[in-house]
Amino acid sequence: MQPELFNIHVSDEVLDDLKRRINNTRWPSDVDNSDWRYGFNAEYLRPLAERWGNEFDWRAVEREINSFSHYRAEVDGVPVHYIREPGRGPKPIPLIISHGWPSSFWEMHKIIRPLADPAAYGGDPADAFDVIVPSLPGFGYSTPLKRAGLSASVATDIWHKLMTEVLGFDRFAASGGDWGSRLTSELGHKYASSLYGIHILGTTPLDLFNHERYWDITAAFVPYDTPPEVRKAILPFVTKAISHVAVQSLEPQTLSYAMHDSPVGQLAWITQRWRDWGHTHGDVIAAFGADFLLTNAMLYWVTESFGSSVRYYRDAVLHPWRPSHDRTPRIEAPTGITFLGGENPPGITTENRVEIFRNSSAAAGYNLQFVNAHEFGGHFGYLENPQACIDDIRATFRGLR
Repeated sequence: MQPELFNIHVSDEVLDDLKRRINNTRWPSDVDNSDWRYGFNAEYLRPLAERWGNEFDWRAVEREINSFSHYRAEVDGVPVHYIREPGRGPKPIPLIISHGWPSSFWEMHKIIRPLADPAAYGGDPADAFDVIVPSLPGFGYSTPLKRAGLSASVATDIWHKLMTEVLGFDRFAASGGDWGSRLTSELGHKYASSLYGIHILGTTPLDLFNHERYWDITAAFVPYDTPPEVRKAILPFVTKAISHVAVQSLEPQTLSYAMHDSPVGQLAWITQRWRDWGHTHGDVIAAFGADFLLTNAMLYWVTESFGSSVRYYRDAVLHPWRPSHDRTPRIEAPTGITFLGGENPPGITTENRVEIFRNSSAAAGYNLQFVNAHEFGGHFGYLENPQACIDDIRATFRGLR
């Protein structure tokens, strides 16, 4: 389990093969899809794909990624890759930050150094963290996997062992979004005594996939007995998360054959989520930049990790979440929550979101320490609104050190 320094390098052979595949793409027709009613628009996708195949400078990106210190360790037979940035302050506390799908550790690159060395970015050195940003097992360089069944609950146990046994911390803090929020919440449920506390972007129920129609995520967020007028308003909002959940919770392997073979297909499937879930107003390239989107796609392509990453959804079904205790609140670790305006449900504004949440039944499941809402940002908040995330992480743990 001894961590080893790790340098990211993609061979020329892999890059040459990628370019060949992109330039030999057999493009489907895309009639009457200027409004994206049928999915990812081909006229929008083609220039992005052509940039990937002919202009994108992976070597420059690789150098930027390698400006951070990377490590790999094996935990319970699972390879775990992570960035570690030592804290610079009088008493840094360890903080593990977890991404989701279809994201990567690189979503957090803007917040790592400000959290580790706040004084260098105009902050208080007393807020310093020893920052650990891993790739989830089965994602990116936390591959290849030698066994199936690596659900978020299993990843929770691996994270706890990574932080306490491999890295030797008595206690640590945790933050996460998407699957990272789900994983971080389970840390707060199962391992509260090992934690200073947790911070999450939005709220993801621990039992999200435990319902009867698990492939229909609206069943979790919009119960079937919801009044018709409420359903009519909210269903278009949640349908942005329907297609990937349905396929990936039922047949992730079937999908993977196409995505493993076609970089352009994988780019479209992944980037559709960034467009729909980010605060993009429909223009994902303007919102995130072409090179970030291509870097994110590269981290799936060159590690051949698309297939193992999407199995998280199926494994959430095959291995349903089970509570570790029946105490209340369910998540006992002190909790901070950040809400971002791009994910405001219909009828809820940034101004009233905190109050509505605090008065909801969902809030009773957390040992709430801090809740805040910001107007800008969507599902990928660490990248979209890094300063809000930095400020809220600091505020969450300031009284817990």
